[in-house]
Amino acid sequence: MSRALVFPGQGSQTVGMGRALAEAYPAAQAVFDEVDAALGEGLSGLIWEGTAEDLTLTENAQPALMATSIAALRALEAEGIAWDGVAFVAGHSLGEYSALCAAGALSVADAARLLRLRGRAMQAAVPVGEGAMAALLGLDLAAATAVAEEAAAGEVCQAANDNDPAQVVISGHRVAVERAVAIAKERGAKRALMLPVSAPFHCALMQPAAEAMQAALAEVEIAAPRVPLVANVRAEAVSDPDTIRALLVEQVTGAVRWRESVAWMAGQGVTAFWEIGAGKALSGMIRRIAKEAETRAIGTPEDVAAARG
Repeated sequence: MSRALVFPGQGSQTVGMGRALAEAYPAAQAVFDEVDAALGEGLSGLIWEGTAEDLTLTENAQPALMATSIAALRALEAEGIAWDGVAFVAGHSLGEYSALCAAGALSVADAARLLRLRGRAMQAAVPVGEGAMAALLGLDLAAATAVAEEAAAGEVCQAANDNDPAQVVISGHRVAVERAVAIAKERGAKRALMLPVSAPFHCALMQPAAEAMQAALAEVEIAAPRVPLVANVRAEAVSDPDTIRALLVEQVTGAVRWRESVAWMAGQGVTAFWEIGAGKALSGMIRRIAKEAETRAIGTPEDVAAARG
């Protein structure tokens, strides 16, 4: 059986995530300690005892989700079951950093610092209120792209996340995204709804953040991952460190091609996808893309025990 390890993105965070793992596995606790040290603050305290509002802030959510994912991976590694049959790693948006950290391409400390910077840069790229994102349900990528192009009317409105065959997220100027929601409903979308996000991620408005990440990534060592990364913006495997560095910059303004990434892995013989970290959002998407594949979410000691069999 060929397996892929996949890592969630923003929106999967919950207060308390990873705490039981840290209590059960010293190696998981060590990840949170390392992230706290890298950031020079007690992010783990915020994750476990803070408010949902503070945890949801982009600059906190991004390193927090990475820490939780790597803690879950360390628990699997402690049981000796993490890498059996693993052919690829992949992550949704910020989850790409978790995937690279998992595969040894980035250190935990560097991943934490990069994600803190990424979160701040993405938030600062567009004044609050000027950007927005919306989910279009029941439209495929071609239909959603046509809606976004019509709604743009000289402003930015583009497909940001191609999540599964019937869920595309669009991003751009708020007024253009609002126009797109109205058009999508006319075009037969089952639902079209504005998302509670603080910035318009994965669109051209994020160019200032892309430039900030390019400068930061130039200073960080990236090693070849132990298994290839299926990159968001290419939907195929990459292993070369310089290519990975360039794609992480491109990813800030580029679309997350998740549907294509999962389909590509399935086409390469992957029959099981393990979602490592908080929540089960990716597992739901995967079941709609690769209907025959096994999915498993691993975010608690009980999940680790079940995976161990």
